[in-house]
Amino acid sequence: MIKRNRQKRFLSNLFNNKNFKHMDYSFLLVSGILLIFGLLSLYSASAIYATNKYADSFYYLKRQTLWIFIGLGCMTFISGINYKKLRPYIKPAILLTLALLIITLFCPPIANVRRWIPLGLMNFQTSELAKLMILIYFADYFDRNISKISSNGRVLIQPMVVFALTLGLIALQPDLGTPAIIFIVSILVFFAAGLKKRHIFIPIALAVPALIYEIFSRGYRIERIKAFLSPWGDQANTSYQISQSLLAVGSGGWSGKGLGASKLKLMYLPEVHTDFIFPIIAEELGMIGAMVVVSLFLFLLLKGIKIAKSANNLFSSLLVIGIMFTITLQAFFNIAMTIGIAPTKGLPLPFFSYGGSSMVMTLIAIGIVLNISAQKR
Repeated sequence: MIKRNRQKRFLSNLFNNKNFKHMDYSFLLVSGILLIFGLLSLYSASAIYATNKYADSFYYLKRQTLWIFIGLGCMTFISGINYKKLRPYIKPAILLTLALLIITLFCPPIANVRRWIPLGLMNFQTSELAKLMILIYFADYFDRNISKISSNGRVLIQPMVVFALTLGLIALQPDLGTPAIIFIVSILVFFAAGLKKRHIFIPIALAVPALIYEIFSRGYRIERIKAFLSPWGDQANTSYQISQSLLAVGSGGWSGKGLGASKLKLMYLPEVHTDFIFPIIAEELGMIGAMVVVSLFLFLLLKGIKIAKSANNLFSSLLVIGIMFTITLQAFFNIAMTIGIAPTKGLPLPFFSYGGSSMVMTLIAIGIVLNISAQKR
């Protein structure tokens, strides 16, 4: 009886978030526009490929819609809870995340990499969970220990060990793009938390040789850098994907060929429904459509920064900053690689690229930002 009463009180406190009138609905609106825009773009990019592979032009659209509904359910739940009641469970959650990353390394490979845990309905990409959990962990740790860090740098040993383990386990999958995003965003969070320059310089100094080793230890990464430096050099092999991507972007002109009228998606450009969906958007909707996508992400970032500045504690502020830079920097790097100003890397375009793990975790992150925006200053 006593245990049941405690459970009731916990649930009552967990869902005691009555400040929905303060929620930033313009942030929610832009997120919704990106979702709808993303679904339309995904169907246009994937319909022909899905027809050839599954005899169903709606195959990817239906599955993506399912992930969106699951993600929206999680987003609604997260945006309505009293997140402060969950902070005691952050350490066990980060340990569970590390355990899942280890388990992933022993799962069956897909396309010669081990990044997913098969769950039947979907293959769960554990690095997507790690991207969010490391931000939650950092925000909580700095909020609790920031005064100690300024006088005793050893307090940073624990979070740096967790940081290194997370990046290392993802790199072993192998995956270089996701650790790069996590690392850059984490450094920005360190700055926002007010860490001293020497505390920030040390992980950067350690990361440089690790990055060089990762690049030169795998031949295909060197080939991607060569393709980046000379996108028209070997169009039949290493430069094929980027050269086709540039053709798609360039052929769209200012106004594009019209939604659904892309030529390069007709089995010429690989991965059009995942990592290379942006060139199809640029080809069909032109420079104007491409700039609309970029503007929506920029607006989302600016609103997120405003929410972070208005947050009522350091934990909330750092968490929102980390989430918004994760989403927008990933979008920037995805777009950058498809237009030839960054080496090709397997990074999805948030809200647009096909993928259940990415979509669900992105919407959960949006729910966290909405929750924090609803809290009074």
